Amino acid sequence: MKLQFAMDTLTTEAALELAAAAAPHVDILELGTPLIKSAGLSAVTAIKDAHPDKIVFADLKTMDAGELEADIAFSAGADLVTVLGVAGDSTIVGAVKAAKKHGKGVVADLIGVADKVARAKEVTALGVQFVEMHAGLDEQAEDGFTFDTLLDDGKASGVAFSVAGGISVSTIEAVQASGAEVAVAGGAIYGAPDVGAAAAALRAAIV
Repeated sequence: MKLQFAMDTLTTEAALELAAAAAPHVDILELGTPLIKSAGLSAVTAIKDAHPDKIVFADLKTMDAGELEADIAFSAGADLVTVLGVAGDSTIVGAVKAAKKHGKGVVADLIGVADKVARAKEVTALGVQFVEMHAGLDEQAEDGFTFDTLLDDGKASGVAFSVAGGISVSTIEAVQASGAEVAVAGGAIYGAPDVGAAAAALRAAIV
């Protein structure tokens, strides 16, 4: 299972600092949506230039203009981009078309999707590389949220999936046991006093 570091910071400088500390222990460097909105796609280029050996993930959360948005992100150095699972099929197909042109990949982020299992199967048939079983920060704060729901949906989908939303050293073993291809950690790494040590601890918990 790969380890993905979601950097939800607001400046390229901060992202470069976080990436430098965590890179030895992670496989995928994700530029969070707030970072891309704040710093632009130049941040993607900066991270890829600094870490050419890492998979660079641009969390665009595209909802429309799938081919255009994916194309400009791939041109900036992204290896993977996200399209929202709630987007129309044509938007997802457009992003996949751009990915094929660049030899890159599209991830369908299922945040906000009511029936994640059904939509995961649909978007995989449209050509996405994998789906992200994702509970956002707001959803995690809601009464009744349970992390296990994401894992159960991933297992039931029968397709390639990642898990994002509250992953820590105490939950990552369950993520791997669920069959996830990627575990996405954000605050557990960037919120730690020692970013490198936190990333190393998560890596060590993957068997």
